[in-house]
Amino acid sequence: MESGLEVAVFGAYGHTGRFVVAELRDRGFVPVLAGRDSAKLRDLAASGPGFDVRTASVDDPVSLDRALAGAAAVINCAGPFAMTAAPLIEAALRAGIPYVDVAAEIEANADTFTHFTERARTAGAVIVPAMAFFGGLGDLLATAAMGDWTTADEAHIAYGLSGWHPTGGTRDAGAVSRERRNGRRVRYSKGRLEYRHDDPPTLEWPFPAPLGSRAVIGEFTMADVVTLPSHLSIPEVRTYMTVEAAKDLAAPDTPAPAAVDERGRSAQTFLVDVAVRSGGAERRAVATGQDIYAVTAPLAVEAVDRILTGRTRTVGVASAGEMFDARDFLRALAPHISFALRQ
Repeated sequence: MESGLEVAVFGAYGHTGRFVVAELRDRGFVPVLAGRDSAKLRDLAASGPGFDVRTASVDDPVSLDRALAGAAAVINCAGPFAMTAAPLIEAALRAGIPYVDVAAEIEANADTFTHFTERARTAGAVIVPAMAFFGGLGDLLATAAMGDWTTADEAHIAYGLSGWHPTGGTRDAGAVSRERRNGRRVRYSKGRLEYRHDDPPTLEWPFPAPLGSRAVIGEFTMADVVTLPSHLSIPEVRTYMTVEAAKDLAAPDTPAPAAVDERGRSAQTFLVDVAVRSGGAERRAVATGQDIYAVTAPLAVEAVDRILTGRTRTVGVASAGEMFDARDFLRALAPHISFALRQ
């Protein structure tokens, strides 16, 4: 799409934000670099010609309005999203433009649905939270696997990561989430979020080739427990993480991702295996790719492209699987993601 439309990227200089800026340019959009740190914005602007830089803070609505002025949409890449999502959504509603974010925080995403669903629907606005590797991809895969099913008994999303070198933003967001939960873990069962003090189980998950059976942390709960139930009638949603990746994330000395190719991607690979079950039947979908942070960019930018070209299914606050044609969306992500149904 050679649109020439401006898309504001809040948190443009962050690790994921830089991938989003590059993807927007590749897709023919004009990124507007926005964020709190003017020095970092100027440094990023120096990396390429024609960047518009707009310093803004979430505690200054006037600065946010200036940052979004003239933009066709906004992508929020700045966590912790518990602090940034609501002010940016308010600014997007004032500007009358779509809002997309890449939040992986369970509570922040739940807040978006709770606080903005009615207002956004009444305004005819489009707000898509968790349009990222966690929350968005799993939701698209589960929706694609469901096919013509309208309900299911349970959904399982298993993350087969070769490792996990977290960014500073990931660590900051995790700290905010742990504080909000008072150190408890969370799972989705019987149609609601449960907060627990016990340890999650460890079990084996039968990933397809080339990964094969791997030890995973069961109930390693991610944003999928918000996005899936927002539109799919599934009372039990479980997410799993390979043990090695979970250990990387937990270790305080695990370094940040390091680029290994010209696109800035790390060497990390992933395989996401999704199973939905109803009665005695099972349907599955799988996606593979490289670098969970880098792959968030095509997810978010594809969402913006579809919103701006009218390829949406609803208005208001909606997750990826409800807002878009899941199978078509996933196929459009090639070559970033390889996608297949296993049913």
